[in-house]
Amino acid sequence: MEFEMSLMDELQFFLGLQIKRGPEGTFVHQAKYTRDILKKFEMGDSKPMTTPMSTNTALDAGEDGEVVDQKEFRGMISSLLYLTATRPDIQFMVCLCVHYQAPPRTSHHQAVKRIFWYLKFTHEVGFPDADQAGCRINRKSTSGTCQLLGTSLVSWSSRKQASISLSTTEAEYITAANLD
Repeated sequence: MEFEMSLMDELQFFLGLQIKRGPEGTFVHQAKYTRDILKKFEMGDSKPMTTPMSTNTALDAGEDGEVVDQKEFRGMISSLLYLTATRPDIQFMVCLCVHYQAPPRTSHHQAVKRIFWYLKFTHEVGFPDADQAGCRINRKSTSGTCQLLGTSLVSWSSRKQASISLSTTEAEYITAANLD
């Protein structure tokens, strides 16, 4: 199979990803996409946050909270899911919020808005970590890892642990033992 292509200049955008080539290598980012979604959801002028999630955040079904617009909430989640391709620092929180789409409550909407507020900060993390009993439904912990090759992120993961940990230390040992 053959395709005709015309390339007028060096590749700068591909499927919403920005490609920047320099002497240090090729970098892929989504800075324009981030600005666009902040503007789309009217969060461009909001106060920035230094973390995507508060240490006090404990999302659950929240049956007693007020229901928010499902269409807007799902649009926000979809936009953030696409952004996790280049922002592993928000992946855990975005995946946590995905669980509460039907029907989303004000607490879930606030959690998603906080991720948007955090997007004004760009930093990369490289570590294994775990929370202890982070899921309020079954009390299981979540493991998260980022693997770096030099200064480049090559893979990351976030998954619920199979067993229930009795302490933060135990949750982190389980994470370290299960590194691929």
